[in-house]
Amino acid sequence: MLTENDAVRVFDTIMSSPGMNEMVRMDLKISRKNVLLLHHAIGRGIAENGGSLSALLQSTSKENAQELKQLSEECLQRAGLTELNQKLSELGAGKKQ
Repeated sequence: MLTENDAVRVFDTIMSSPGMNEMVRMDLKISRKNVLLLHHAIGRGIAENGGSLSALLQSTSKENAQELKQLSEECLQRAGLTELNQKLSELGAGKKQ
């Protein structure tokens, strides 16, 4: 079994392999429900809430995290869910107060 440090090193090695920065074109069909879930999963995964990031995500650069965030925003826009997501976020923020 790999330790967390070993897993980070393996992940870092994979991420720095030749060709990992090359752009790929993906034709993806996904339900709006899953777009919304994916957006929230990405948001929670890259949010820095008191160091709750996994060790693997902590080792990724800020640029990569920003690219993921932009990707999730683009998916929301293409699915026509930006406004709905904003309203859901407002509901969630009001609930926490």
